[in-house]
Amino acid sequence: MALAASGGCAERPAARPGPTLAMAEPEPPAAARRWRDAALRARELRCSLRQLSLGPRAEPEPEPEGPRPGPGEPAALSLSGCGLEELPEGLGAALGGLRVLSLRRNRLARLPAALRHLGRLAELDLSHNRLGGLGDGEALAPLRELRKLSLSHNQLGADGAALPGRLGALPQLEELDLSFNRLRRLPEALGRLQRLRSLDVDHNQLPAFPAPLLELGALEELDCSGNRQLRALPEGIAALRRLKILWLSGTGLGALPEGLCQLPALESLMLDGNQLRALPPGFGRLHRLKMLNLSSNLLGEFPEAVLALPSVEELYLSRNQLALLPAHLCQLRQLRALWLDNNRIRYLPDSIVQLHSLEELVLQGNQIAILPEGFGQLSRVSLWKIKDNPLIQPPYEVCMKGIPYIAAYQQELAHSQPALKPRLKLVLMGLKDAGKTLLRKCLMQEERQRDSQLAAAGKDAGRTQPRGYSMQQRDINLGLAPERVGKIQQGHCLITEPRDALSPKDSSLGPASVEQQDPLLSPSLRVAGKTTLEDCSTEHQDVCPSPSPPVNGEAQTGHFPMLLDCHAPLRPLVAGLPGTSQGIEVTDWTADAERGLTFIVYELAGDPSYDVIQSFFLSPGALYVLVVNLSAYTPHRFYSSVGYFLHWLGAKVPHAVVCMVGTHADLCAERELEEKCLDIHHQIALQEKRDAEGLQHLAQQVDEALGQDFDLRCSSPHTAFHGVSDKNLRRKKAQFQYLLNHRLQILSPVLPISCQDNDHVCRLREKLLSVAEHRDIFPNLHRVLPKSWQVLEELHFQPQAQQLWLSWWDSARLGLQAGLTEDRLQSALSYLHESGKLLYFEEHLTLREYVFHNLPRLIDILNVFCQRDATVLLRKLLRDTQTDELKATQLHHYVEGFLLYGLLPAHVIRLLLKPHIQSREDLLLILELLEKMGLCYCINKPKCKPLNGAAAWYKFPCYVKNEVPHAEAWINGTNLSGQSLVIEQLQIEYIFPFIFPPGLFARYSVQINSHVVQRSDGKYQIYAYRGKVPVVVSYRPARGTLQPDTLSIASHASLPNIWTAWQAITPLVEELNVLLHEWPGLYYTVHVLCSKCLKRGSPNPHAFPDCIESHSGEKLPFCHLFLGLGSKLSMLKMSLLSCYYREWKMPTDLLHMLAEIKLLVKIMILLKL
Repeated sequence: MALAASGGCAERPAARPGPTLAMAEPEPPAAARRWRDAALRARELRCSLRQLSLGPRAEPEPEPEGPRPGPGEPAALSLSGCGLEELPEGLGAALGGLRVLSLRRNRLARLPAALRHLGRLAELDLSHNRLGGLGDGEALAPLRELRKLSLSHNQLGADGAALPGRLGALPQLEELDLSFNRLRRLPEALGRLQRLRSLDVDHNQLPAFPAPLLELGALEELDCSGNRQLRALPEGIAALRRLKILWLSGTGLGALPEGLCQLPALESLMLDGNQLRALPPGFGRLHRLKMLNLSSNLLGEFPEAVLALPSVEELYLSRNQLALLPAHLCQLRQLRALWLDNNRIRYLPDSIVQLHSLEELVLQGNQIAILPEGFGQLSRVSLWKIKDNPLIQPPYEVCMKGIPYIAAYQQELAHSQPALKPRLKLVLMGLKDAGKTLLRKCLMQEERQRDSQLAAAGKDAGRTQPRGYSMQQRDINLGLAPERVGKIQQGHCLITEPRDALSPKDSSLGPASVEQQDPLLSPSLRVAGKTTLEDCSTEHQDVCPSPSPPVNGEAQTGHFPMLLDCHAPLRPLVAGLPGTSQGIEVTDWTADAERGLTFIVYELAGDPSYDVIQSFFLSPGALYVLVVNLSAYTPHRFYSSVGYFLHWLGAKVPHAVVCMVGTHADLCAERELEEKCLDIHHQIALQEKRDAEGLQHLAQQVDEALGQDFDLRCSSPHTAFHGVSDKNLRRKKAQFQYLLNHRLQILSPVLPISCQDNDHVCRLREKLLSVAEHRDIFPNLHRVLPKSWQVLEELHFQPQAQQLWLSWWDSARLGLQAGLTEDRLQSALSYLHESGKLLYFEEHLTLREYVFHNLPRLIDILNVFCQRDATVLLRKLLRDTQTDELKATQLHHYVEGFLLYGLLPAHVIRLLLKPHIQSREDLLLILELLEKMGLCYCINKPKCKPLNGAAAWYKFPCYVKNEVPHAEAWINGTNLSGQSLVIEQLQIEYIFPFIFPPGLFARYSVQINSHVVQRSDGKYQIYAYRGKVPVVVSYRPARGTLQPDTLSIASHASLPNIWTAWQAITPLVEELNVLLHEWPGLYYTVHVLCSKCLKRGSPNPHAFPDCIESHSGEKLPFCHLFLGLGSKLSMLKMSLLSCYYREWKMPTDLLHMLAEIKLLVKIMILLKL
């Protein structure tokens, strides 16, 4: 038996995160600051409470009697984690003077008999064992000097047995930890522990507040958290006059007694995770209260009693139902931490800027649009969270940079002339040949005709609305009833518009009855044909090549114009307009010149070839028009025509505003048109309701799991959320709540349009204007910006700015002309980037030195690499008339290789981009940009300039056509000779029940290139090496309606080197998480597949829940990684490994992890396991 002992001033054994007695000394400031994490991590907070002062002792500590440790005899002994089932009887006799003994993390099923010989013992740790009871407590009776006893994380009370009464016969006991057991009651004798200062009974099964606790007059810290059936506190709790710290988190409390308000020494009160709706009237009498946690309750109003607490320093009100904050919030002058996230707060009181001591302010997940004036006075705030708010003033990009930037912005806005220039991003999306291009050009052509007619008639009326146009009429055009003016229904329900605002052909589309269905338990959320986008018939097409209108001061090439007679009616002009676009196009459209309302129109390509880049142009604050070809629409093609785009947009831009437009209405009969519009409306409602019900069902499952004890969730790997901590479950619940609260805002019903009918085009234009001008939908459109921001935008888009990009210093010089210093310039550029006016990658080491302000030319470049027409590519390469036949043949082979394998050399890329590339530096920068966007990567990038002039080759993963890379043998679990591999496989699987982000696999293939070598790419699989460890990344598209899209990352290694497999896939997992963060509305799950199942070749391996540790804060259940590795270890070893790693969190440094693994192996060798 290996014993770790030390003599003299021995090091204390490691204890669980629980309360520890501290001597009377001043309270260190650092400990009080650590309380700020209590709102989110109640369990981790307990480690910090070791530093707290629990007050002076009741009387001087008597000198212990009895034998003292001899010169070579240890005073402290740690036997933690040794797998002990019993303690040797002779240990007590040999170490009679022992003061500290740690037996944590063993397999003790009963109290060791050797304890009766350790009469001088002051601290005893028996946590994390298998104690089912303490018997009659005879082994504890001789421990008359025991001051600290830890029995946490055992099975006490599991068989219904109570704790022995002799537990109350320990006269010197000051700390008792009974947490994480199954106790249903406490012995009456516990009230005799008159020296007890700290008691921990959290996460038990107490049905009521134990009466013996009211007799503990010296108690200073009490933790009853996690006893979900507690539900109420007795009035007699006022007897605990010395109580300083009280934990009541997750106890089901619905109200608080007045007796709680009579605790004069109370300093810290944890009430999070209950059902409180108000505080008792006398709550303001707790004058010494410094920290109050009321998070995750049902508070609908700010508790006014809190304002009477002059000493409160930390206030946590997260995840409640608060809508208003009191105007006298400034009374809390000592407040240093204020957490108000995930409420319903619409605005902040002006007095909040007077909280000069505030250091932490968390406001995320509310409905705050405007920050009070003088917000920069909160200069001491270091922890600041404001995301997920509809911020208007200051802009979101300014607020995210911190309080100093907010102060500078407000100061500039106050001392400069404000400028209002409404510009709204308008995005046209839909299937290929849905009529998007013709619709866009007809809208702009109709506007030119209207300009000419108004000018010819000499009319002076506004261009957007006729004289006498009222606000009520505007809302009717939008589809709002008069009684709902100014109020628009949001959420997952549709925003219904009356038929009168549209067309006589439109039917009254009321709410449809939808059958309830769970999207994850039932395959019905996937509609057949989801992965196949059918082609639709096209509108009337004609070719009329000529220059297109200028965009941002620059004429586009390769597009068709609208330079026809403005006085002619619209119908004859349609035949002269093109109906097919050439990829993604962007155009400026001044829809209302009188008020300066301008749409930046983005027309997305319907071809899946452009999926890898189109998501970059989906951003918040835009109006999305989903175009459907009504002549080709059938009900069974709903998902490919409509549902898919709604899922795509909802995953990328939650809460986006969508206007449904049906084209080719002239090709449908009146009844057919009405039936198709009704079917689209009905199926949209069906899909939205089904998705929302699925998320609600998942949220309910999380609530049920939170209602269970953690040990119960860990009892079987087949239980729901096996091994997932309460913290991660609360994070999941918050994610579901976010997805439910940020459903798409779909304007309905479908607006049928025929580009042959001038009235239809006018009606669509008026509807777009009315939606854009509605302040409840687009409040940002009416935001007042500083004059310098408008000047900066104009300087970047001035006609003479013809270059493809600007260097940072060129942009800084323009900023100085506009009156912006360098630090404030970044906020303005970030705002222009988020609003879709330019591209500025602030976090990229290379690209942050450039500002891509010329979006039309940049989009032309991106369109080149999404073009799959060999003829078009060859035409670009052979534009030089002096190209000889040999070179032309070589270029033809390059194009064939590009379309088949996605490979191109750098010099051929330069030829394709010849109009835009002037130098080698330009080419390198463009290639860097393409790599950042996930289009390509260099397969032979040299570390220095090659001496022989070898060409650099680039691979475009979206063009790879071979289905499987050259790794079939490894993927199937065999080597080249056909024999099975005796290895352990580690596989992480991402499951996407609703939609797999378009182009994600191709972008991910590019992002992982810097982490792997010797890679072989297939269409849906990547085989590569991380050092000497093989890794496989696989994407499996959805198969019909039964199997969702999955993306897996796998590696393998022999058992002694299994951690090398984890090291291999960790960077790949982190890269994938970074990409998925770009999709805030995307729901997906992560699982660790069982290694045993994979080795057996099971078609449905067991999947453990998602707890992967990464820089984003997710956790990986390491005990699961050892499940299935039992080919060389017995189940006894597996139990020890699982026990050892149950609560272990992965260190950020993998070297620390390996050191702990080596220590574990040494323990196993010493114990002869």
